Amino acid sequence: MDRTPIEWILTALQRTLDFKSRSRRAEYWWFTLLWLVVAVCALAADFALLGHDPLRPFTGTVFLLASAVLVVPFVAVSIRRLHDQNLSGWYYLFVFVPYIGGLVMLWWMTRPGTPGDNRFGPDPLPPPNNPTIYYG
Repeated sequence: MDRTPIEWILTALQRTLDFKSRSRRAEYWWFTLLWLVVAVCALAADFALLGHDPLRPFTGTVFLLASAVLVVPFVAVSIRRLHDQNLSGWYYLFVFVPYIGGLVMLWWMTRPGTPGDNRFGPDPLPPPNNPTIYYG
């Protein structure tokens, strides 16, 4: 691994308004882990500190504030992840398809990107240090 998890997360945050280039799987998954940790902490704060109703878990003040802060960077890194596979960012709308949409997005987010340049820019994965030489 060439970067630390914090560097991957900071890269995603620095590229919050970049909806046109490509992102590696590491950038997406480390940012997703951050989002999960923030969401769990926000829900815990809603329940423990603000006495929010645990039967309505995604409507607390802290959770909604955290969601508002992280929604744009998360959508941006997801779209860049789709671009890495040479897919349009409009495919992100699949998340709104009940049941199947989440599974389709999960499948796309785990797939490797297209090798080399594509219509969304250069390959974010660096070339290997010791490429294999093939003799024909």
